[in-house]
Amino acid sequence: MADVIDRRMSARIEGDFVLFLIGIRINKPLKVHKWLPAVLAMPRMLAELQARPPDETGLLGTMSAGLGTVVQYWRSFDHLERYARDPDRAHYPAWIDFNRRMKGSRGDVGIWHETYLVRAGAYETVYSGMPPHGLGRAGQLAEAVGRRSEARSRLGGA
Repeated sequence: MADVIDRRMSARIEGDFVLFLIGIRINKPLKVHKWLPAVLAMPRMLAELQARPPDETGLLGTMSAGLGTVVQYWRSFDHLERYARDPDRAHYPAWIDFNRRMKGSRGDVGIWHETYLVRAGAYETVYSGMPPHGLGRAGQLAEAVGRRSEARSRLGGA
């Protein structure tokens, strides 16, 4: 487990980035054959991405946001889309398989995702008494002092 930083910290990241949230909702728990393949696919995809350098994949970092939800930080939407549609990577075959299994039974298992294009400087973060977390783990941490001490100033005084 990462060491706790006993100071107020903020995250910074160079340039624009993409915040991608993805999750699964098991609507019919007894239909294990419908949801288990999707549940097992996500760790494989993340391992595949994390085995390669971020400048190659565009994946900057990930974290779990609770059971069935993953937060991902990407360098660009082009990187995210390229991975999602690459037939030689883990996501595309899992996507095709999921759609085949769900044909006629979309209500059994829900899959959702949200994609946010974040412009440089159009975000703010603060972490207090935390190990590196979220954008602070995907980007760099900086002490939340001076100009970084308040939310409005971390947003550039907006």
